[in-house]
Amino acid sequence: MARWVLSECGVKPLPRIYPQPSRNGFASKTFMVSEIRQPLLTSKAHVLRSSLGISTKGKSWALNVSTPVVVASVDEDNERERVDEVNGVEDEGGFDPAAPPPFRLADIRAAIPKHCWVKDPWRSMSYVVRDVVVVFGLAAVAAYFNNWVVWPLYWFAQGTMFWALFVLGHDCGHGSFSNDPNLNSVVGHILHSSILVPYHGWRISHRTHHQNHGHVENDESWHPLSEKVYRSLDKATRTLRFTLPFPMLAYPVYLWSRSPGKKGSHFDPNSDLFVPSERNDIITSTACWTAMLALLGCLSVVMGPLQILKLYGIPYLMFVMWLDAVTYLHHHGHDDKLPWYRGEEWSYLRGGLTTLDRDYGWINNIHHDIGTHVIHHLFPQIPHYHLIEATEATKPVFGKYYREPEKSWPLPFHLLGVLVKSLRKDHFVSDSGDIVYYQTDPDLS
Repeated sequence: MARWVLSECGVKPLPRIYPQPSRNGFASKTFMVSEIRQPLLTSKAHVLRSSLGISTKGKSWALNVSTPVVVASVDEDNERERVDEVNGVEDEGGFDPAAPPPFRLADIRAAIPKHCWVKDPWRSMSYVVRDVVVVFGLAAVAAYFNNWVVWPLYWFAQGTMFWALFVLGHDCGHGSFSNDPNLNSVVGHILHSSILVPYHGWRISHRTHHQNHGHVENDESWHPLSEKVYRSLDKATRTLRFTLPFPMLAYPVYLWSRSPGKKGSHFDPNSDLFVPSERNDIITSTACWTAMLALLGCLSVVMGPLQILKLYGIPYLMFVMWLDAVTYLHHHGHDDKLPWYRGEEWSYLRGGLTTLDRDYGWINNIHHDIGTHVIHHLFPQIPHYHLIEATEATKPVFGKYYREPEKSWPLPFHLLGVLVKSLRKDHFVSDSGDIVYYQTDPDLS
């Protein structure tokens, strides 16, 4: 068991069977890294449609969680023609966010300062120590005063800190915590198990989300429902899915049964989410999750179930709300309709450009700048403490494809309105078409 817990967080390639999302890279044909070649260019409308598949032997964390190690270039003449064509997105009709961008992933990468790629395990561990000290300190203060003036303040603060712990474990899952996969695995298991998240199960599904972001069928997290799937849901399910607070309590359900239209569980090593070589990882994480649940049961016997509910249960629900709200708003709620892709229209870059940065005011530092999300989605190996600098450096490259977040008050109350508005209008997408947008069910709106 200890050997499994200390095992590397390596990622193994998956069989590429559409519509199952690819987990070995970006597409239909597999190349060794040394064999990556210039992508084929078809029509002008599809000049950025390229797909890369990367296959490795053994475990190579940086390769499997990052964007392609080598980004293929295009020849000078076609590149000039492509830029001239795509610059036309700013025409009589205005900016089209679904148009292929006039830059490549390599252009964004080149704009990021070199030191932003450096992972400092000591600095990463300092954030863990800070957050753990705050968590225990808050619990001690709440237990000491034990009155109904303090408890609501504690629940909000502690739930926010649980969310901060999740973000640090999230960095472990991406390999941005350190270059040591064993350290990432141990710290990730401790942090995520403490808040009832199965580390490896989540890590693998989250990797699928990043590698397929913006794809209608293959994305894993808060992807849109097709109209057919949406209409297949009973009215009560549709209503609950888009009525607060129920969508903000979805995460535990997602861990057990995923989203509508998808099968599997993050706790089941035989789930469609995983390949056989990941079986031991899933068993390890599920065992750690079970151990935490048993510990909470023992503490309930010693301290009383009501005290554990106040100290842990309600903050856990607050953490779930933070997680669901933040992850939803990273992909929904912009004033302009943003595209979702299928088929040849999808690419890693175009999918990543549909993500959104959000400003959370004072919470930005507490939850480790997870709101700085566009650069994180494109380059998840960048440590969280370099995301802001990397974002500023790449804004000239992004141009209008970067959507400046609305500035927040000390607490991000403005995002509640954004959330409510999106839930009222973003219900499903068309069953057909390679570029689609959310549509509204008038019965719910």
